[in-house]
Amino acid sequence: MIGTRPAGQHTVRQHNAALVLGAIADGPGTSRAGLAATTGLTKATVSIVVDRLIAADLVAEGEPEQRVGPGRRGTVVSLSSTGPHGLGIEIGVDYLASCLVDLTGTVRAQEVRYADNRTPRVFQRVSKFLREARKQADALGVPVGGVGIAVPGLVESGLVRLAPNLGWRDVDLADRLGETFTVANEANFAALAELWHGSALPDFVHVSGEIGIGAGIVLDRALFEGVRGAGGEIGHLPVAPDGPPCSCGANGCLERMAGQEEILRLAGAETVDDLVSALESGDDAALSAVTTAAGHLGIGLSTVVNLMDVPAVVLGGTYARLEPWLREPLLAELERRVPSAAWSPVRVVRSALGTGAAVRGAAGSVIRGVLADPEHYLTTHWPSDQDTRGR
Repeated sequence: MIGTRPAGQHTVRQHNAALVLGAIADGPGTSRAGLAATTGLTKATVSIVVDRLIAADLVAEGEPEQRVGPGRRGTVVSLSSTGPHGLGIEIGVDYLASCLVDLTGTVRAQEVRYADNRTPRVFQRVSKFLREARKQADALGVPVGGVGIAVPGLVESGLVRLAPNLGWRDVDLADRLGETFTVANEANFAALAELWHGSALPDFVHVSGEIGIGAGIVLDRALFEGVRGAGGEIGHLPVAPDGPPCSCGANGCLERMAGQEEILRLAGAETVDDLVSALESGDDAALSAVTTAAGHLGIGLSTVVNLMDVPAVVLGGTYARLEPWLREPLLAELERRVPSAAWSPVRVVRSALGTGAAVRGAAGSVIRGVLADPEHYLTTHWPSDQDTRGR
């Protein structure tokens, strides 16, 4: 075909490394012979690739494989627990969070620090928090393979175009903090974490409510981001056009009517812990506040469900904590506003990851990147490995 070129040596190495590492991730405890059978590569090629992955501590050898029958048993290989870790940082409006995960996605360390980030000093605060998170990795004796940062705003090619609740516009975090990151909307990272580690639903909208409200949409096990990466901005859907002004400049947005601050105000509670305690004791003001928020949330989510035909809603963040009281009024509003609910009811599921979903998704995105393209990690972290790369 005109315009096509043969695959170069690097492209072949890239493909083979990703193929072998992906097979190891999907089937830990497999021998080299088993990997050859799974991938279709020759045993010699698999052996070369595995040796490189072991040298870079992406893969570790274990015990001889368990099988019956004649022949020598091969040594099993699995993802290395001491290999590159993904570090996630979430910049919330009133907190910072960090999460360190290994190649299997297992959480090795995490921390949440509460502070108001609506201040110019936030970048120094994030920089210090990031350094401390790296020290946690050093204390565990593991390398950081990359950093993912979750922010409550619109992100385009790593640039935070708009984060109204933080007062940001066109903020380049890499420039502000002096290093390169994977930066994405916190709701999208939360949806990915739910996909990878949560309910195992193939299609859903993950909605989380803190000071802002964000949603991540997953269709056929893939994140739907929209044409410019701005999909899922459910927090700024108008649910009460004559309502109070929102930080984005419009009136009656969903996050203004059903966000954490509004629920606390209506309930007369200082914190979410206070709100939950009041709900558990049957306080009328608290129950009324959550029911009112559920009505507004149902209006916003019904728009998403009707437009995208999403069969399930996952309640994350603060909404996960409020799920016992939020569920029934939310379901009633969805049943009233979604015509297809008459024969195909919308599922409402509580996220098992809760408020930790976004930062875990940020950390997991780093690991997913390493698994998808280990050759990039190998060539950037092991540039002197010329003797095996060329074979």
